[in-house]
Amino acid sequence: MAVLLVVLSHSGVPRLAGGYIGVDVFFVISGFLITSLMLREWGRDGRIALGRFYARRALRLLPASTLIVVATLVGSWLYLGPLRFAEYTKDAIASSWYVINLRLADAGTDYLNADVPPSPFQHFWSLAVEEQFYLIWPIVLIVSLKLFRRRALLAIPLLALATASFVLNINLTETSPSWAYFGSHARIWELAAGALLTLVADRLDDIPRLAAAALSWAGLAAIGYAAVAFDEGTRFPGYNAVIPVAGATAVLAGGAAASRYGAGAVLSLRPAVWVGGLSYAWYLWHWPLILIVPAAVGSGQHDGPLRLIAALGGLVLAWLTLHLVENPMRFHRAFKARARRGLSLGVSLSATAAAAALIAAQFPPTLAEGAPKQSTRETIARASDPRAALVELLEQRVEKLPSNLEMSLRNVAYHKSEVYTDGCALGMNEEVQKQPCLYGDTTADRTVVLFGDSHVAQWFPALQPIALKHHWRLYSFTKSACKISEITIEYNDRPYSTCDNWRAATIKKVRGLNPELVITSNSNVAKVYGGGDTAAAWGEGQARTYRQLQQGRTQVVTLLDNPWPKNNAADCAAEHPTNLSSCERDRSGADPQPEVTEAIRAAAAAEDVTVINPYDWVCAPSGNCPVVVGNTMVYRDYGHLADSYVEALVPVVEEELLRLFGADLSRHPGA
Repeated sequence: MAVLLVVLSHSGVPRLAGGYIGVDVFFVISGFLITSLMLREWGRDGRIALGRFYARRALRLLPASTLIVVATLVGSWLYLGPLRFAEYTKDAIASSWYVINLRLADAGTDYLNADVPPSPFQHFWSLAVEEQFYLIWPIVLIVSLKLFRRRALLAIPLLALATASFVLNINLTETSPSWAYFGSHARIWELAAGALLTLVADRLDDIPRLAAAALSWAGLAAIGYAAVAFDEGTRFPGYNAVIPVAGATAVLAGGAAASRYGAGAVLSLRPAVWVGGLSYAWYLWHWPLILIVPAAVGSGQHDGPLRLIAALGGLVLAWLTLHLVENPMRFHRAFKARARRGLSLGVSLSATAAAAALIAAQFPPTLAEGAPKQSTRETIARASDPRAALVELLEQRVEKLPSNLEMSLRNVAYHKSEVYTDGCALGMNEEVQKQPCLYGDTTADRTVVLFGDSHVAQWFPALQPIALKHHWRLYSFTKSACKISEITIEYNDRPYSTCDNWRAATIKKVRGLNPELVITSNSNVAKVYGGGDTAAAWGEGQARTYRQLQQGRTQVVTLLDNPWPKNNAADCAAEHPTNLSSCERDRSGADPQPEVTEAIRAAAAAEDVTVINPYDWVCAPSGNCPVVVGNTMVYRDYGHLADSYVEALVPVVEEELLRLFGADLSRHPGA
């Protein structure tokens, strides 16, 4: 049940979008089975041999996982391209040592990673959570067994562990969803639910058969309901995870006494038992196959029937893995009753997989490249008319990735400017700027402020050298996805309250600085919380913000949102390095919310705020918006400009700012 739901959900089967709850079912089963084995060993031998316990875990898990880590590395090298391969090797190492969940949780807090394709090692996170639990649970159980003579009292430490984890889970689901989902501390309660059931396992046979049957069917129904009713938009895990966890617990509890009347009538059918026997290897194989097979056959998308075909093909590989790798090593007489050998083998296998990833990282796949192109940065910098030079470059179509690309494609995708490395671009859950975030000429008298979300932060690489040259102090106040418009937008199905708090505090701070110029910008993509007319609400909120900022000597300029590519431009260029035109789009379709842009224009006009439209810096007069100009990538991802391109635009941006405001920022464009 657990593995089928996960595989079908990942394969894109309609109406099973919530099949990811199969992992939660798996956690309950695991907690029940492993704790049962340990209690049985204690009852039989009067002790739990930790060495043997961890040796059994190593022999059970590592032969198959090592094989699949190495196979996935090979498939990724061959078919998933060079752009993300370095990250995949890091994921492979983290998977080998069962810490991939921590890496994914941390990456999930990075707003700029929102559109990064999933890793072919991502599914190892659930195994990492399980193994992290089993690093502490056997020790806690042994100590508890020595302290408490009655089995029922073992529930005390287990309940304490489960309660603390559940409270963390609820809190993190609201404040840091990626840590709630991938963090072991937020998932321990699910394994603990199965372990708690073990403490009363000897009494489950006493449940009346009809009641047990009803309980098991109700549990199965709860799991089925969650799989059908939940989807990617469901706030999860949180309280919603209680449904599949309670369902799995009910199936296990009722299954002991339900006989042929319970859910076991279905779950014990031979095909179900056969799939269950292959579940571990199938789980390991299905996800990399879903990602790699479509890429191998030339499909640009990971959707459609090919995903399901690839995942079902994993059953064959799972059967071969079980009989040729798992069982021969797990039951080999060389390791039977020899814990030290089993542990040594386990460490060797993990080290082998990690070493393979390290070696692979030294020999990444390469991209097909075209002839070198003229340097975008140097061409614009040397030109007597930077704007005209840029227009000429924009009109020159680049069909193949230049061999002298200004920054490697991987660096384009992963490079971050100072405002990010200094912690001056706040994340979604942050609202207090801990750094002064002062750049430019820090001793100057004239002050410029950057204010907005990541779409104003992307202009920092151009504004920093301009500020240094003209002796401006440059403050950077930015927060991911937080709009300057005084509106409450939606985040994680809730009001983005940290944005509202940060915006109010930042406006107050900016007014206290009394700067000559405030440069504002944000992406125009967001959903106003509570519904209604997004454009109208946005325009009204924008006008209110302008009125608060534009007081005294302070002038405000709004940089409209940049044109958006049709998809993640870096990934598209990596996938089509000799056909870059397939990644381009026309400027007429490059604004995801043109009605919001018009509302911002209207608000700026009403409040006498200067507007700069960057479309002419990114798109050719003919209307084409390329992903490569000269020898420079224009975008870093699905909507942000690449730092190297923004740096190349320094003379163009400088010329525009000086034309409007003068080098001393005293000119008034509307005067």
